[in-house]
Amino acid sequence: MHTNAAIIGVGQSAYTRRPQPGQSTHTFIRDAVIAALADAEIDLREVDGMAVASFSLAPDAAVDLAWKLGLSLRWLVQDTNGGSSAMNMLGHALRAVETGAASVILVAGGDATGLGGYAKVAANFNVVTQLHLAPLGHGGPNGVYALVTSRQMKTYGLQKSDYGHLAIAQRAWAAHNPYAVYRTPMTMEDYLAAPLVADPLSRYDCVPVVAGAQAIVVALLIVVVEACAVGTHGVDPGDIDVASIYDDYPTMVLAQLNDLGMIPGNDLARFARRDIGERRFPLNTWGGMLSAGQPGGPAGGLNGISEAVLQLQHRAGARQVEGARLAVTTGYGMTLYRYGATAAAAVLERLE
Repeated sequence: MHTNAAIIGVGQSAYTRRPQPGQSTHTFIRDAVIAALADAEIDLREVDGMAVASFSLAPDAAVDLAWKLGLSLRWLVQDTNGGSSAMNMLGHALRAVETGAASVILVAGGDATGLGGYAKVAANFNVVTQLHLAPLGHGGPNGVYALVTSRQMKTYGLQKSDYGHLAIAQRAWAAHNPYAVYRTPMTMEDYLAAPLVADPLSRYDCVPVVAGAQAIVVALLIVVVEACAVGTHGVDPGDIDVASIYDDYPTMVLAQLNDLGMIPGNDLARFARRDIGERRFPLNTWGGMLSAGQPGGPAGGLNGISEAVLQLQHRAGARQVEGARLAVTTGYGMTLYRYGATAAAAVLERLE
């Protein structure tokens, strides 16, 4: 007999571009938590650990949210690492369950800033941004990643249309995700004709910020039924069946895939045109954040983890990748002058 720390449930709130009166970070996280507990068939009273990340929970902190949810905890974490928060919290939760610090842990993230609120977050992201970038009218991370994209295009011989293959493929996946905020099919003509945001980035290269939340449940299992363990050893890039790659910008998807050794010969252009463009590689099968929406940076990684879990549990419906057994998920964020300062990845395995 053996035990595994595993993800046993996933849940999310509705996503919306413009939160309505009565909707808040707290209500979105509440909805995601309720959904995740129902999916895991866990009673709220069984939860004794929680990890949370949010850019808009303040002035409340994790302990305030735990109290409002009616939780009695012996393990509590609040993460502030943006797009890497989900991966970081998942790692802490797994270790906590394995060492007995907690038995059932909720991992949640969400935001409801609205578009105006997000602009304030972007302008006050850290001291560097507040003092040196915001006064220049930099407009948030779009300008930074425009420079990253230009450099990647020059280094690897990419064309603008190569990024379009990714946006189009993910939009096709999003058509089968009822939670995605954008599900209308996209053509290459649509992509190339989109308004310019920060050269060479256009509208469909920039992740749409939404209000919403995501949650997962981590627990220690003795008898495993439809669960996903994390941290499989000895996995080659070619063994991966499905990938959830943090996609605030297409350039970062290709960069992370290349760093993971998943692009043969560092040929990003060929991979974009063939493997992604011809749908040979199942990438961001819920539509990714570029089509489904980014519910704040912290929750953005959780939606990729949740999709990987659904794929490995063979519960992804019309999005299901046949026979999926191994998935890779990533997180990336906390943009500084030139790039994100944090990055993380995990391999998830289906347990029988």
